[in-house]
Amino acid sequence: MKKSWLVIVMCAFVLPAAAQGPSEAASASVAEKGKMLIAANGARLGAVYRVGPDGAAQLIIDGKMVTVPANTLSSVEGKLTTSLTKSQVLALH
Repeated sequence: MKKSWLVIVMCAFVLPAAAQGPSEAASASVAEKGKMLIAANGARLGAVYRVGPDGAAQLIIDGKMVTVPANTLSSVEGKLTTSLTKSQVLALH
């Protein structure tokens, strides 16, 4: 009887975490270090220097580190693209 309660208690903690894991992984970053970031207007912004813990893409433009929010990033035809224009990205720093 004690073992079955232990299994029930373990499942109560493991199952909700397992249910959240894949959805978080699926919505996780599309950015990858070294991948070229393309602006909404088609301009090449530069290669991703680093990916932040929240999935934001960090790149160096004109000698300044710019962080492009993860919620603006997507993969369009296999290319890492932001919904921001080049001028909007430049305004982020």
